[in-house]
This record gives sequence, structure tokens and C-alpha cells, in this order.
Amino acid sequence: MQLILTKMPFILLLMLLSGCGYNTMQANEEAVIAAWGNVESAYQRRADLIPNLVEVVKGYAKHEADTLKAVTEARAKVGSMQVSKDILNNPENLAKFQQAQGELSGALSRLMVVVEKYPDLKANQNFMDLQKQLEGTENRINVARERYNQAVQLFNTSIRTFPNSVTNSLLLHLQRKEPFKAEEGAKTAPKVKF
Repeated sequence: MQLILTKMPFILLLMLLSGCGYNTMQANEEAVIAAWGNVESAYQRRADLIPNLVEVVKGYAKHEADTLKAVTEARAKVGSMQVSKDILNNPENLAKFQQAQGELSGALSRLMVVVEKYPDLKANQNFMDLQKQLEGTENRINVARERYNQAVQLFNTSIRTFPNSVTNSLLLHLQRKEPFKAEEGAKTAPKVKF
């Protein structure tokens, strides 16, 4: 009986630590980092496809140089950004990254308008394949963003609820992560004119 009583504080400490959420919060933060990696991977796929798309369109639409230049410059801007996992803890840098990606999306949209002007280009098999790849990539980016936001929500909830919040404030000091947000003006429906 004496042996049990002397080990009682140790057993109580283990029981308290098992319910403190330390491991859960660590696992949730790793899930956020992994989800961000998937977002970056989807963006990289898009960046890799763009030069091919631009080259195919160039062959058909030489006088649309401004649009092609805008796509190339937007891609270069995205490519020049130094993105590290620390971006997840810096809302300002995350906003800059999202802005650069938004500019690239806008340039690609203008490129698709150029394509509408050239029926021969739309019929070109190389272009059609690239367009399908780009559409699939945009869908992957959206799915990756949604999964990232889900991971962020789970993580943020885990560091703010009791008893995890106590553990976080005493031991970990983890900060809330920022989810992806809609780009400025996304609430306004685009006007389509024919």
C-alpha cells in the first residue's frame, strides 16, 4: 500500500498530461503544414503548365503580346516569391502570396478571352490538352485551399479550447493560423458580354 501511495502523484501527473491536448495540438499543426504543402504543390503544377500554354497560344496569337506578357510577368512574380513554412504565421506575407496568385489567375482569365478570338487555336489538340490540364489544376488548387482551411479550423479550435488552451499558453505558445480568404471583389459577380 505504501508503494502505491508514493507513486500516486506520478500517476496523477500522467493522467493530467494525457488529457492536456499537447499531442493533439502538435498533430493538428502538422496537418496544417501538410495541407499548406498541398496548396503549394497545386500552385507549382499551375506554374509548370503556364509556359507551355503561353507557347502554344503565342504560335496562334502573335499580336496579343500584351496579354501573353501579363501572364508571363504574373507567373514570374509568383515564381520569385520566397515562400517558407513561416508564411503560415505571418498574415501579411500570406496576403501578399495570395495577391500574387490572384494576379496570375486574372492574367490567365484574360488569356482565355484571347483564345475565344481564335477558333483555330481552340481546335488545336495541344491547346485543348493544356487547357484541360490547366482547368484540372485550378480545381486541384481549390480543393487544396479548402482542405487547408479545414486543417486551419481544426488547429485553431484545438489551441483555443479547454484544456488545450491552458497547455498552449503554458508550454507551446502556438499562434492561430490564417485561412485562405476570398480575393477582393470576389463577392461581385463577373459581367459576361458577348
